Amino acid sequence: MKTLVVYYSRTGKTKFVAEKVATALKADIEEVVDMKNRNGRFGFLKSGYDATRGNETEIKETQNSPSNFDLVVIGTPVWNSRPASAISTYLKRNNFAGKKVAVFCTNEGMGEEKAIERTKALISNGNIVGELVVSKVLENQEENESKISYWCNKLASL
Repeated sequence: MKTLVVYYSRTGKTKFVAEKVATALKADIEEVVDMKNRNGRFGFLKSGYDATRGNETEIKETQNSPSNFDLVVIGTPVWNSRPASAISTYLKRNNFAGKKVAVFCTNEGMGEEKAIERTKALISNGNIVGELVVSKVLENQEENESKISYWCNKLASL
């Protein structure tokens, strides 16, 4: 099954998980690049504000189209119980008709269930086949790697 992992990561934690998923699934991987500066405390606050308001952001054009893959895995951090603005923008601009889509989110606090549901709601015409929450990415590495491995095995068997 031809698989694409698409992710956005402000701090590197979602990237860490995306790379684990891509390796396990032997998938292509693509980072969604937000053209806004979201570094530092102000960037953190602006990120939460934009996500809460549902603001789209300027993203760099991606190289891979979901239409060329059987399974698309979307990875996002949780921003105020929502997906990151870059992922929201990416999802709004792409059609997932007839594609299997799985979603994972990373978080350090709370709001992951709402973030997953809001992310899935942005996926147009896709068949949602899995979801995963990875909490405290760097603190719970052994537990998280086990969860990621189990989830990837389920996705690989689709």
